[in-house]
Amino acid sequence: MAFPGGMMGSRQEGMDPEQAQQMQMVKYMQAAMESCPVKTGIAGTMGFGLGGMFGIFMSSMRYDTPMSHGLPGGVGTISDLPVREQLRHGFKDMGKSAFSSAKNFGYIGALFAGSECVIEGYRAKNDLANGVAAGCFTGGFLAKSAGPQAMVIGCAGFAAFSAAIDAYMRQPSDDRAADPIV
Repeated sequence: MAFPGGMMGSRQEGMDPEQAQQMQMVKYMQAAMESCPVKTGIAGTMGFGLGGMFGIFMSSMRYDTPMSHGLPGGVGTISDLPVREQLRHGFKDMGKSAFSSAKNFGYIGALFAGSECVIEGYRAKNDLANGVAAGCFTGGFLAKSAGPQAMVIGCAGFAAFSAAIDAYMRQPSDDRAADPIV
């Protein structure tokens, strides 16, 4: 018995069971990628990874580290320690910075993607306004503890940034090499 949308219902003439199973898996994956929890999780995970890399980079470029002002316990500066201890302190500081950036980027990415997905589902449209509204919500939500003026500024800033990025990403591409069907 064939059920609509089921394995047997999607099978067409001339299609072997393996192809039918692959088609069904593609449908399941597409449905999962369109769900808000999956989009939010992916954005949070990718934000966490990008934030970690950004934190490592920024930590390595920082020259005003607390290690240059003396170590706890009155040991002196980092240059007074053996190389192994210097590396241990440096990597420990780098790890803290990377984890802090990773948490922040992951939180912002998940918040923005989740709110954009909910807004898109509510409006039933995929346009620039979804990203602007999600940017406004994200900016305002992140600044909620600083007061209403900060929320308005955060809303405007995130909305403007989101509008700029979304407008740029929605531009038509003139690159013929990017189009597989020529």
